[in-house]
Amino acid sequence: MAAYAALVSVFTIIDHIQNHPRLSISFDMNHLESLGEKVGFLLDFVENDTHGVVSNQVEVLESQIASAAYAAEDVIESHVVDQIQLDEIATGSIPMLELQKVMEDIDSIKKKVLEFKDEIGSNNDLQLTSTTSSTPLITTDKSSMVGFDEQLLQLLDKLTGQRSNRRVIPIEGMVGIGKTTLAKVACEHSLIVHHFDIRTWVTISQKYNVRELFVQLLSWQSKPDRELYRETKEQLGDKLHKKLWGRRYLIVVDDIWSLEAWDRINIFFPDNNNGSRIVVTTRISDVAFHFDSLFIKLNFLDEDKSWKLFCEKSFGQVGCPSELEDLGKEIVKKCKGLPLAISVIGGLLGRSHMTQEYWKDIAKDIPSILNSREDENCSSILSLSYTYLPPHLKPCFLYMGIFPEDEEIRVTQLIKLWVAEGFIRSNKSQSWEEIARGYLNDLIGRNLILKHMLGSNGRIKICKIHDLLRNLCLEVAQKEEFISVMEEKPRGTERGRRIVFSEKILHANYESRVLHTLQLGSLTRTWVTSIDGRLSNNRLLRVMSCNNGRKKKYLRRHMVDQVNMRYLAYNDESKIMSACVKLPSSIAVLWNLQTIIIRGKIEVPSQIWEMRQLRHLDMFSLLLPIPPRSCDKQHDEIVLHNLQTLKEVINFVWSEEACKRVPNVRKLKIYADSSNDYSLYNISHLHKLESLRCSLLGTDNMLQKLAFPCSLKKLSLSYGNGLWEDLTVIGSLPCLEVLKLSMDSVKGTVWNPVEGEFLRLKFLSIYWSYLVYWNAGSSHFPVLEKLVLELMLGLDEIPVEIGEISTLEFIHVRLCTESAAVSAMKIAEEQENACNEGLRVRVVIEGKDELESFQEKMKQSEDDDINFTRNNFQVGLF
Repeated sequence: MAAYAALVSVFTIIDHIQNHPRLSISFDMNHLESLGEKVGFLLDFVENDTHGVVSNQVEVLESQIASAAYAAEDVIESHVVDQIQLDEIATGSIPMLELQKVMEDIDSIKKKVLEFKDEIGSNNDLQLTSTTSSTPLITTDKSSMVGFDEQLLQLLDKLTGQRSNRRVIPIEGMVGIGKTTLAKVACEHSLIVHHFDIRTWVTISQKYNVRELFVQLLSWQSKPDRELYRETKEQLGDKLHKKLWGRRYLIVVDDIWSLEAWDRINIFFPDNNNGSRIVVTTRISDVAFHFDSLFIKLNFLDEDKSWKLFCEKSFGQVGCPSELEDLGKEIVKKCKGLPLAISVIGGLLGRSHMTQEYWKDIAKDIPSILNSREDENCSSILSLSYTYLPPHLKPCFLYMGIFPEDEEIRVTQLIKLWVAEGFIRSNKSQSWEEIARGYLNDLIGRNLILKHMLGSNGRIKICKIHDLLRNLCLEVAQKEEFISVMEEKPRGTERGRRIVFSEKILHANYESRVLHTLQLGSLTRTWVTSIDGRLSNNRLLRVMSCNNGRKKKYLRRHMVDQVNMRYLAYNDESKIMSACVKLPSSIAVLWNLQTIIIRGKIEVPSQIWEMRQLRHLDMFSLLLPIPPRSCDKQHDEIVLHNLQTLKEVINFVWSEEACKRVPNVRKLKIYADSSNDYSLYNISHLHKLESLRCSLLGTDNMLQKLAFPCSLKKLSLSYGNGLWEDLTVIGSLPCLEVLKLSMDSVKGTVWNPVEGEFLRLKFLSIYWSYLVYWNAGSSHFPVLEKLVLELMLGLDEIPVEIGEISTLEFIHVRLCTESAAVSAMKIAEEQENACNEGLRVRVVIEGKDELESFQEKMKQSEDDDINFTRNNFQVGLF
């Protein structure tokens, strides 16, 4: 919703100005306070009186409110930019006529709002509310499909059948029917996991890039290797063919629209005559028929299955309250058996007030929406889910339209963007980022955003949005002039406040026209593109996110032209700058800069310590100067209270003074050589630090040089040659949940953990270590959930007692000794015999000879214990 986002943004700007030591004197504080009060009134109206109300009158009011808020932004920010660029701050010099006009317009709208509120009075039908983002999520992840159990069994049978030749299995159905979900559930089924040597996935969609398809196939469920981006599509295809050759593989080709796309990748899928399978999902019947006339067809759910799915999405295992059952069945019936529509409506109602009045209002609106053409029914239902979103979630949801189709979206990036755009209304108990993550969880709980990948800490790391929902975002956002997404031709950018250019623009050779047109958009606030940053006329720009071509000249000279910038990101990790770039000393004129993300080596000037609004500094290599002392003894040193992320700081001396200047840092990534101790022990003074990644190259016994704050939840150590006995320092950390030890961070052959330590550790990873004897039991890691061991070249065995940890869900052993792999298998065997169905064990072995030797050991184990089914155990070839 443009109105809510614009009002919150004005509030935030006013707050930043009032707390700025110099800019505050250039405004009449009485005028700003008065404006803040008027904006607050309109914001209260949008939040509490328009939620779920569908009427032309409300639409007109919201449009007028958005326009007035935009005008207020333009007047205030233009004045700020003028003051900074003139290099002098004048007292109370904001143009009175412009501000007065804005105030008069807002007063006029306020009068209309009061008339509207009098008109609706206490009419409860127009006062719909919903629960806040603090409502707990209902999760129903299962290895089955509501309504399609028969089709799942049919697919599993086709995948594991006796036919040895390569087989293509098509799944056909309309958008939102459950094709992708069926393929995903089958792909992750334990029977399939153990049956195939390789499983991989590629999403094609209507418009595709062959090179990107190969990258997807080569890097499914892992981060793409940067080297892949340097290879041609022919080289990538050959690499894929070699990877699949001689192995039993399962490939899911999701959302294919044409046989042309299939022909361009099919030649790289070998027929190994060993039972390899390819699952193809499509919404085009002719495409499905081409592969197999007996394809799996997904149809609409019947009433019973629809109701079962709705209850699962709305209530989880709790069940529908009896007083809502009739209304619920009426709503479900109007969804006409479409799983996506049922899931979205279920997610909406599952997070709303469980009242008959609220559900009646939902039920009343569905019929009129469904009276449109048949092929628009799904879109109409999805539109309803947007209409009934709480106002604070609407701009966040619409913003998902800036990401390309099928994009894997990093949650941390998404949250930073929401904050920079001004969508998040502050409160006293949470940071903006914490509030934003709550919004994300709420949207996921409503089935509007998809949870795609979890991080080591169990939090959502990658999310996605369904094509259908993305199209809804684009449709509504364009209508409200909230975002202008240019996918075909650059037009209408002069008035766009948020402009997104897809790569299709570049491929169509529109780059010069785009750059010319952008110069005209003087009120543009956001620019997301693959074009470089030549934006000299966009003086009010706040967000610039580029996915291609870092321009050193821009960073050195023209970066400071955008003094209103809040978020600057060069995101493409495949094109890391080799030479160091020194940012200009005038960077401090970017008075409101919050986030800098640059995949390169960057040297920042000492003026960085004057930038009070900084929240995230994320560089591939960051050369950070020592904070300067203030020349004025009458004033305290500037403290960067908002700074939360510092990555990756190179050879920085962590003096007590430096730590005092960044008291609220939560994520810290540091690199240090052996030329100095860099006062690393002072890191313990960072009492808000939650995540620390530390690489100490050439250092001996680094654990004796480090000290950690009690707040630490995630710790990653590389190099440093610490001693296993010194890990007691880490084990005593009261909040530690994730520990990653890699690249000789700890040396020695024996680890005897101490009981009573690692009491909250959930994730343990050890990579490239020469540990031989690990004498541990369940009491040493009482709540461990995941254990990852890689390149443990001397490990004798994994202690069998590790398998007795009641919370343990997953053991992953990759490229370790055969004896370690055998011990992992024995743990799986013992836990299966103990009826522990919650533990999965995976072993990855390098070399066919080594794999055959291990399989012999497996066969012996089967002969010794005929009850060991290995349903919880999987072995694969690296």
